[in-house]
Amino acid sequence: MSENAIDRLTEIFKRFPGIGPRQAGRFVYYLLRSPPSLRRELVDAVRGIAEAAKQCPTCFRYHSDKQKECSVCRSASRDTSLLMVVASDADLSSLEHSDTYKGRYFVLGGTVALGTDKNPTLRTKELLASLPMRIETGLQEIILAFPANPEGDATAFLIRNKILEATPLGFTPLGFKITALGRGLSTGSELEYADPDTLRNALENRR
Repeated sequence: MSENAIDRLTEIFKRFPGIGPRQAGRFVYYLLRSPPSLRRELVDAVRGIAEAAKQCPTCFRYHSDKQKECSVCRSASRDTSLLMVVASDADLSSLEHSDTYKGRYFVLGGTVALGTDKNPTLRTKELLASLPMRIETGLQEIILAFPANPEGDATAFLIRNKILEATPLGFTPLGFKITALGRGLSTGSELEYADPDTLRNALENRR
């Protein structure tokens, strides 16, 4: 690996969330010290993501199944009366690994950026467009599961209002309710890093 290749890979790692220059450099030098088989495994994994990863047209999470829909949306055992709206794939993954929730999901694609009215990455329109179908299949509750911080609170406020504005009379409040995770999550918490017990308490204490 040439010096330029080392610098290039370090710069790529620095783009990862929460990774600074020092940690990025450690990743690169760890790979240099590792057996060639590990580097080949990393290359194959990255290539696999590029070739196989796709976005579920129903919940918008990324997955690598052969089918268009992800395994959660295809599962007949999931509770269609519950829809949890999360900010990111990482949040969805944490909830799945905690084994505390058995309903359906929708990945919004981020949270509200405070100080601006523009949030182009949020899939608000797609969420609203999916509601008629979800209502037909028994939707009873939408759970807003966002980080316990100002951005998460602003996102929950925005999405709640958008749903209430768009939902025809007769569906809300009689058809389904809109809840948020309880404060089992401490202020400032990210769902991605919450432990299973914390997620369980937040889900059980939703309001």
